[in-house]
Amino acid sequence: MCLLLLPGDVRVRSQVGFESERRGSHPYLYVDFRGLVLAAPSTESVSPWGCRCCRPLSFQRRLAVSPSLLCPSSRLTLCFLDDDYAGQAKCMLRKVGSWDFDIFLFDRLTNGNSLATLTAHLFNQYGLIELFQLDVIKLYRFLVLIQEDYHSHNPYHNAVHAADVTQAMYCYLQEPQLSSSLTSCDILLGILAAATHDLDHPGVNQSFLIKTNHHLASLYQNTSVLENHHWRSAVGLLRQAGLLEHLPVEDRQNLEMRLGSLILATDISRQNEYLSQFRSHLDQDDLNLQNSAHRHLVLQMALKCADICNPCRPWELSKQWSGKVTEEFFNQGDIEKKHGLEVSPLCDRQLDTVPNIQTGFISYVVEPLFTEWRRFCSTPLSHTMLSHLGLNKAHWREESDPSNGTVHCAQQSCLQTM
Repeated sequence: MCLLLLPGDVRVRSQVGFESERRGSHPYLYVDFRGLVLAAPSTESVSPWGCRCCRPLSFQRRLAVSPSLLCPSSRLTLCFLDDDYAGQAKCMLRKVGSWDFDIFLFDRLTNGNSLATLTAHLFNQYGLIELFQLDVIKLYRFLVLIQEDYHSHNPYHNAVHAADVTQAMYCYLQEPQLSSSLTSCDILLGILAAATHDLDHPGVNQSFLIKTNHHLASLYQNTSVLENHHWRSAVGLLRQAGLLEHLPVEDRQNLEMRLGSLILATDISRQNEYLSQFRSHLDQDDLNLQNSAHRHLVLQMALKCADICNPCRPWELSKQWSGKVTEEFFNQGDIEKKHGLEVSPLCDRQLDTVPNIQTGFISYVVEPLFTEWRRFCSTPLSHTMLSHLGLNKAHWREESDPSNGTVHCAQQSCLQTM
């Protein structure tokens, strides 16, 4: 089955936020590291690695690109880590499987390159580069492309969130039941899906895209609009970087379809569908991880857990994420008010509060999912996650306003808003 990249989909931007994304003063941000064609049409640019490639720059990025990027004399070496912070970041990576891993600190230590650095580390740790005979240059180019296609101005759906989900996914892949059963292909897909699951997220939800008649909503017929776009964007970057071009066509197409199946599972409006299927297998005790379809379902559930695991983190980390996701909701509400649109559930900063939103989200969305995950994988990690979840829920309940109706309508609202 051939995967078609639909016109107008890959790397589509909204009408705002086209400025080049600068995260600090790291040298690679000022280098044309992607080998973009910026000179005469017949001229190929040379990447810092010394290889030639020609990847057209999108019109928007072409307009916003800094003159320093256009200078052919800029030939600096790409390095994910600043020398001053490399040692501390490497120390953190030794504990990348710890559930209290502080992704915010790691992002600071890597100068805003947490996603690229973490994912590259996991590829090395699992030996995926050798197993799949990946070109290291193409891999690094791909990881930087991914990191750049997350919008840094989004309070929540940005590259740091993707790095956090990737770290959580690694924790789940290390669980005994999975580590003893998953194939190298499963692991590759799990890491790729985690890193790209919110690629090019616009910072607004599906209902906003539908009611504003956004072209992506039309393109995907109002069904899993964002998730379809994340998937197609990920496939587009895979192909542009040429990361898997050495594999047989049939294998590449199969990997792309399975990647899409994982990313589409993160559509929270389909939460009950996936949860019911997973619960049915657990009730019948017929999950067989030697079966590829069953392994894929478990990977889907693992990615779903990783995507919404923030309430299961230690309080200080969980609280930061709660503030960021709520701010993104409120930003959408502000836009809706400005343009005279009906404000989406949980998006009114005058009516909704962080404690009420989080209490409802934990009760109706997170707890049911992680309760079933513990049934499947009753390990110290799953018990730790539910323990944090209970404590965090108690914190939010203490701060919540019982007169606010947010908690009572949270199930439907959360499934619409995320």
